Amino acid sequence: MTVQQILSSAKRAAPRLAQATTPEKHLALENLIDLLGNNTQRILDANQQDLDRGVKEGLAKSLFDRLRLTSDRINSLQSAIREIIAFPDPIGVIKRGSKLENGLRIEQVTVPFGVIGAIYEARPNVTIDIAALAIKSGNAAVLRGGSAAVETNRVLIDLIQQALTDASLPKELVQTVDDFGRAGGTEMMQARGLIDVLIPRGSASLIQAVVRESKVPVIETGDGIVHLFIDKHADRDKALAIANNSKTHRVSVCNSLETLLLDKEILPGIGLEILKDLKSSGVIINACEKTREVFPEASLATEEKFATEYLAMEISVKTVDGIDEALQHIAKFSTHHTESIVTETYSTAERFLSEVDSAAVMVNASTRFTDGGEFGMGAELGISTQKLHARGPMGLNELTSTKWLVRGEGQIRR
Repeated sequence: MTVQQILSSAKRAAPRLAQATTPEKHLALENLIDLLGNNTQRILDANQQDLDRGVKEGLAKSLFDRLRLTSDRINSLQSAIREIIAFPDPIGVIKRGSKLENGLRIEQVTVPFGVIGAIYEARPNVTIDIAALAIKSGNAAVLRGGSAAVETNRVLIDLIQQALTDASLPKELVQTVDDFGRAGGTEMMQARGLIDVLIPRGSASLIQAVVRESKVPVIETGDGIVHLFIDKHADRDKALAIANNSKTHRVSVCNSLETLLLDKEILPGIGLEILKDLKSSGVIINACEKTREVFPEASLATEEKFATEYLAMEISVKTVDGIDEALQHIAKFSTHHTESIVTETYSTAERFLSEVDSAAVMVNASTRFTDGGEFGMGAELGISTQKLHARGPMGLNELTSTKWLVRGEGQIRR
C-alpha cells in the first residue's frame, strides 16, 4: 500500500475501535502481553540486527541505549500493558453535565481523537507504549519509528496486529510507514484530515522539524535541558544522591540532568563534593569560571554548552548567587521539561515551585522521576512541554478529546 492508503485504512478502521467495549480492548492488550512473552527471542534477534547495523553506520552513542531491548525491558513493557489494562477506560466519561431551564439535557463526554500519528527515532519500546495506549483509549495509530529500529519495529508491529486480529479487531488500527523512510514521515505531516493529531518524540531537531512542517495539529514533546539547583540550605546527603542519580541513572533520556546550578555559599563544601562524585562516576564536567576556581579540572562552559542537551555522560555547571540568579538562568536556558531544587527551606522550595515554568517542577527529588510509568500512568506517549491540551507525561487521559451530547424533546431556540 501507499502511505495514503495506509492512512486511509487507519481512518476507516478507527470508528470500530472507538465503539469497542472495554473487554474487547483488554483482550487485544492481553493478547499482546502473551505474544511479547512468546516471541522474546524473535524480538531480541531483530533488535540485535538493528544494533549491529547501528555500529556499522556510526549511530550516535546516545541512541544505542534507547535502541537496545533486553529480556528485562520486554518484561517491563508487559508490566506497563498490565497497568494500562488495570486503569479505568478513559472513553465515555462524563466530564460535566446539566439540565437547562428549557429541558435540554447536556453532557460533555470523553471520546478518542481518532487517528494518532507518532514520529520517533531509535525507541522500539515507544512502539509498544503507543500501541497499548492507543488501543485502550480507542485510537488508531500510524507510526514512523525511524530507520535505526526498523527490524525491531517490524516484528513488534506484526505482533501488535496479530493481537488485534485475534481479538476480532482490524489490524489496520496500528500500522507503520517505516518502509517509506523519511518520505513516509513527511506524508504523515501533510495528512490533515487523515491524522487527527501528530506527536513527535526524539531529538530537538526532529521535534522542531515536525512542528515547522506539519499541517496536522502537533502535540510538542520537548527536548530536555534539565536543571538541578543546589540551594545553600541543601541537605548534603540528599544533594549528592539526587545530583548523581539525575545525571548518571540513564543519560540517554530526556529527563536526565544536563545543567547543575550550585549556590556560591556551598561551592567549596557540598558543591565540590558533588563535582568530585560526578567525575568519579565518569561524567565530563563543563563549568563556569567561578566553579573552575575550586574545580580547575573542569572544561570551560560556554553559552552554547548551557543550551546543550548532552544525552551523554557530560554536564554543564554554573555557580550562582542564590535562588534569584538560579531562576534567571533556568528561565533563559530551560526547555520547560523538568527542573528540581534541593533545599531544606520551605519558602525557597515553594518559590521555586511557583516561579519555574516547566512541565514538571520538583523539590528534593531526582529529575529521573518525570516519566509516565513513574507517575502511575503505566506508560506514556511522550512528555509534552507545551501548554495547550496536555502538559507533562501523556497517558490515557491525554489521548482523549471531548464532545457535547445534547438530548431534547423538540425544543427550538427563540
